[in-house]
Amino acid sequence: MDPATALAWALLSLAAAAALGLVILIAGLARVFARAPRLANQQESGSDASASVALASTSLTVVVPAYNEAANIAACLTSLLGSEDPCGDWRVLLVDDGSSDATVAIARAAAGACGAKEPRFSLLDAGPRPVGERWVGKNWACSRAMEQVESEWVLFVDADVRLQPATLRRALTQATADGADLFSLAPRLSCGCLAEWLVQPIMASLLGLGFPIEAANDPASAVAFAAGPFMLFRRSAYAAIGGHRALAAEVVEDLALARRIKQDGYRLRYLLGLDALELRMYSDFASLWEGWTKNWLLGLDGDVARALAASSVVLLMFSGPWLLAPAAGLAAVGLAAVEFAAGLPGLRLRLLLLLSALTLALAGIGLQLVLRLWIRRQFQVPLTFWWLMGAGGLVVAAIGPVSVWRTLSGRGWTWKGRPLA
Repeated sequence: MDPATALAWALLSLAAAAALGLVILIAGLARVFARAPRLANQQESGSDASASVALASTSLTVVVPAYNEAANIAACLTSLLGSEDPCGDWRVLLVDDGSSDATVAIARAAAGACGAKEPRFSLLDAGPRPVGERWVGKNWACSRAMEQVESEWVLFVDADVRLQPATLRRALTQATADGADLFSLAPRLSCGCLAEWLVQPIMASLLGLGFPIEAANDPASAVAFAAGPFMLFRRSAYAAIGGHRALAAEVVEDLALARRIKQDGYRLRYLLGLDALELRMYSDFASLWEGWTKNWLLGLDGDVARALAASSVVLLMFSGPWLLAPAAGLAAVGLAAVEFAAGLPGLRLRLLLLLSALTLALAGIGLQLVLRLWIRRQFQVPLTFWWLMGAGGLVVAAIGPVSVWRTLSGRGWTWKGRPLA
C-alpha cells in the first residue's frame, strides 16, 4: 500500500473510532442515568407522618472541614445555616485545618449574619497534625471533628458546596427511610472559569459512566462510590469502620470510606442530588490541574495502564475529531491537486477514504454537541464553550500521564500546596 493510501486509511480509522466512542459514551450515560436513583423531592420526602416523627427525635451534626477557603466559606455556611430544620437537634461545626487566609474571620462573620450562635454553629481549630504520622487532605480535620460529635448522624460537607434550603431535610429523611449507613449525593457541577468549561463537562461524563450508580447501590455488587462533597453517615457505622482516622493516609478518602462501608456489610446509598446541591470545584486552571492530577490515577485504582489508556481514549474522542477534520480536508484537497495533475492511479479511492474520514470527524464534533446537550439537560450545565471540547480533551489527556508521574514519584503531588507523598 502506498503512503498516501495508508494515510487516508489511518485518518478514516481514527475518525470512525472517535465517533463510535462518543456514541458508546452517550448511550452508556443515557442508560446509567435512566436507572439512577434520585433524591426524593420535598413533597415525597415529607409525606410520611412516621418519617416526620423519626426526624424530630434524631440528631445531626454537619461538619465542614476548611483549609484556606476564604473564597467559599461564606456562601457554604450561609446555605447551611439557612436550611430548613432537618431534625429536632442539629448543628454546624466548622473545622479550621490551619488556614493561613481569612477563612475563620469570614466564617464567623457569615454565621453572625445568619444569626447563628452556639450550639447551632461552632468553630473548632484542628490544631497541628501529629508528628511522625501521615495525614493527607481533610482526614485530620474530619477526625478532630468527630471527637466532639455525639449526634446520631454526621454529614461531611465540603466548603465549595451550596445547598438548597430543603436539602438537609430531604437527605436525612431518605437516608432514614432507606436504612442507609452512608448516604451520598452527586452534586450539580458549576463552572465559572475557562479551565472548568474546558474540563468539567468531560470529567462529569467520564465519572457518570465510570462509576455506575446502579451498581454502587446494589449490596451484591462490589462497586462502591460516594461523592466526597456530601457524605451523610450514621455515626455508629462511621465509628465501626474506623472513620477518617483509619484512612489517614488515603488521598481519595471518599472512595475508601464507601468501600469500607460496603465491605463491612453496611448499607451504602449513592443518589443523584442535582436539584439539591451545587459544587464549584475549582476557581482557576492551577487549582484544577492540581486537583485532577491528584485524583486521576488513584481514581482508577492505581492502575497505570488504565490511567494512560483512559487519557488516550479521551484524546481520541474529544480532540480527535477537531484535529482529524481539517487534516482529512486538507489532505483531500492536496492529493486531488497533486495526483490529478500527475495523472497518478488510485485517486478516486484515496479521495473517497479522505472524504469519509472528514464526514466521520464532523459527525464526531456533532456528537460532542449532542453530549453537551445531554449534560445540560441532566446537570443544568450550559453549552458555554462547547466548541472548545477539543482543547478540553487535550487538557484531560495530559492530566493522565502527569497524574501517573506525580503519584508514583511524589514530585509535585500536592493538594492546596500541601504535599501528599
